[in-house]
Amino acid sequence: MTAADRAAAAVDVAGLVATARALVRIRSDEGRETPAQEAMAEAMGAAGLDVDSWSIDLDRVTAHPACATEIERTDPVGVVGTLAGRGGGRSLILNGHVDVVPSGDPAAWTYPPYEGIVADGRLYGRGALDLKGPLVAALYAVRAVREAGVRLAGPVHVQSVVGEEDGGLGTLAAILRGYRADGAVVVEPTGLAVAPAQAGCLNFRIRVVGRAAHGAVREEGVSALDRLVPVLEALRRLEADRNARLGGGPLFSRYATPFAISVGTVRGGDWASSVPDHVTVEGRMGLAPSEDPDDARTEMGAALAGVSEVDAWFTDHPAELTWWGGRFLAAETPTDHPLVITLQEAAEATLGRPVPLEGMTYGADMGLLAGVGGMPTVLFGAGDIRRAHRPDEWVGVDELEAMARTLARAIVGFCGVAEAD
Repeated sequence: MTAADRAAAAVDVAGLVATARALVRIRSDEGRETPAQEAMAEAMGAAGLDVDSWSIDLDRVTAHPACATEIERTDPVGVVGTLAGRGGGRSLILNGHVDVVPSGDPAAWTYPPYEGIVADGRLYGRGALDLKGPLVAALYAVRAVREAGVRLAGPVHVQSVVGEEDGGLGTLAAILRGYRADGAVVVEPTGLAVAPAQAGCLNFRIRVVGRAAHGAVREEGVSALDRLVPVLEALRRLEADRNARLGGGPLFSRYATPFAISVGTVRGGDWASSVPDHVTVEGRMGLAPSEDPDDARTEMGAALAGVSEVDAWFTDHPAELTWWGGRFLAAETPTDHPLVITLQEAAEATLGRPVPLEGMTYGADMGLLAGVGGMPTVLFGAGDIRRAHRPDEWVGVDELEAMARTLARAIVGFCGVAEAD
C-alpha cells in the first residue's frame, strides 16, 4: 500500500463527524467566532499539530488595501495548525472558515440550526456545509496522514479563519502573519469537483431619489420606487452584456450567468401614505477572473449614467452609486499546475470516477490567497453550495469522508514523503 493510500485509509470518519457536530453547535454568526476558534485550536492540538493561536491586529489588517469587512469585531482570533515536514518537499495550506451567516427563522428548519443533527446520512445545521464540516474534514485529513505514520517532506498548515462571509479578514490576517505555501486549497463546497478558478464579487449600493407628496395626490410627487425600475433594467442589460463578453471559458461553461449582478435588499420611503422620495438597493456584482475590479466599477457607473437617456428625471437626479462592505477577488490557477493535477488525481483515486475541473461562481478566500499571498490556489470541498445560506443546510457524511480521504492523498502527493518513510 502506498503512503497516500495508507493516509486515506486512516481517516477517522466517526471522529470527523463527532468533531463537526460539536463545532456546528457553537454559534459563530455576526462576529461571535472566538469560541469556535478555541474549539478548532483544541481539535488541532488533539490531532498532534503545532498550534498557532493569536489575537488579530485589527488596525494592521483593516489598513490593508485588500481588507473588506462588514461586521464589527473587537478581538478576533486566528488559528493555524501545522504538521511539519522533514525538508525538501512542497508546502501546502488547507484553508476554511468558522464564521457562518445567520440562521434566520428557526421555524423554517426541520432540525434546529445549532444542534448538529445527523439524520439519513446527512449532517444538518448552520455551518454544516459552509464551512464547518469541510473544515473539520481537512483537519482529519492531516490527522490521518500523521496517524498513518507518513512523514511528509514538506509541511501542511490547516488555517481556521474568521470573517470569510464578509470579505476574508481572517485569511488576510494569516497572510500578514507570514503564512505562505507552494499551494493552497480552500475547502469550500465544490461538489468534490476541483475548481482552479473562482469568480469574484463587489458589494454595491444604489440610491434613487424622487419627490415626496401626499399619497392622496401622488401624481404631484415623483415616486423613487417607480424611478427604480429603469435602474434595475439597466443592471440586467449590463449583466447580459458582461456575461456575453467575458464568458468565462470552459471552466464556467455549465453556468448561463457565471458573473451575476443580484440585488439583495430594498429599502425606501418614510410613511405609508406618502410618495417615497428615496429608495436604496444593495447587491453584489460578479467579477470574472480575467478582469480588473476597477473596470467593473467603471462599467456599472456608466450603465447607471445611461439611465438618463431613457428617463429624463435622472438628468438632474442621477442614481448614486457607492461600493461598500464585502468584496472578493477573483482568481485562477492554470489547470496544468501540479496542485491541480495532484488534487484531481487524488479525487479520482478516492471516488473511482473522473473528476471534473470547474470554475465556481461564488466569492471565497481563494482570491486573497492567490492575489495577495501569491499562492497557486484551488477550491475543493464536500457538498453543493446551493444548500448553503438557507434553512436545513446539510452535507452528506459520505461527502465529508470522500473529501477527507481525497485531501489525505493530495497532501502526501503534493508535499512528498521524506526519504526515511
